[in-house]
Amino acid sequence: MIEIVNLKNIKLKYCGMLFNAPEVMPTIQQVEHTFGATHPGVFDAEKQTFTLNFRGISFCFNVDSKFQACSAQCGLGSLQFASGTSPNVSRVIIFSGNPVPGQDILNVPSHPMSCYKGLTYLERLEVQRNHKSTNGFIIQLYLEGSGSNRGRKVSYNREINFGMTCQDVTSMLGAPSQVFYKSEDKMKIHSPNVHRHISVPRRSDYFFNYFTLGFDILFDAKTHKVKKLIVHTNFPGHYNFNIYHRCEFSIALNSEKSNYNNIPSDCKKYNDKKSKPIVVNTFTKWDDISDRLKHSERPVVLNRGSSENSTNPFGSTFCYGYQDMVFEVMQNQHIASITFYKNDIEDDV
Repeated sequence: MIEIVNLKNIKLKYCGMLFNAPEVMPTIQQVEHTFGATHPGVFDAEKQTFTLNFRGISFCFNVDSKFQACSAQCGLGSLQFASGTSPNVSRVIIFSGNPVPGQDILNVPSHPMSCYKGLTYLERLEVQRNHKSTNGFIIQLYLEGSGSNRGRKVSYNREINFGMTCQDVTSMLGAPSQVFYKSEDKMKIHSPNVHRHISVPRRSDYFFNYFTLGFDILFDAKTHKVKKLIVHTNFPGHYNFNIYHRCEFSIALNSEKSNYNNIPSDCKKYNDKKSKPIVVNTFTKWDDISDRLKHSERPVVLNRGSSENSTNPFGSTFCYGYQDMVFEVMQNQHIASITFYKNDIEDDV
């Protein structure tokens, strides 16, 4: 899906006909002249928007509250505009297939088979939790089949748990896109047992980076077993944007804070028992869930920068600890990544 929110500096054509340019105003009449007839537009009185839907493209108009929607018999111009004028297009959405009436989020087309190129991709990652700890990860993968399934999409389910060896992970997921060795641990100063390891030389822990799956797996340098897993949301405005594919994860957490401060204690206990779990996914915002979780009040400020270019144009992110997870939150409240670790690991949390 492609969404265009500023049409002032671009030119748009359809079948060689210009319908948006500095000298061509994208009005309803211009859209009708370029694309032809379609079903009546959809007017959203709450958002004060008017949308014209065609196959593969939708045009959104911002309208004043004085305009009244009329019946579907009005055709394309299903709003009455004063003096025969109409508003200009405020937003254009280009997508695949037909739009679904009343649905804001359009269906994303499936990954073209020509783009697979022998790589494995992530369909879904489900985090398995038991009370306050993470048990493992159910990973649904898809790739192009081989042999009789060549040219077809095939899916597999794999389970990754803490304590698995690097050989086990490789047999489950295949070879990583990259292996990265940690040269230093800048978070060790926050460990309560850091004094025990100051004079003890340590071998480097190492990551298996799965860029097309959207996550990293950290292995212990001594045991070569899984100790952490990091999922990435790949939101624009983050330092690692466009390095990883977006990880479509799902986490069910229990609400630990009650929003009802003025009700009796007995009712609070009943409400806590009946509280629904919090489902965290790739698109969840931190401010939507933070008031229901007993997370660390003071975040750790993370400012990424490389040795080659010490500047970070995207600014700092904030890391909040919650149980056996660390949420990295961007300044726009989107979750950039989530780190899962074993509760018995103290020196790397």
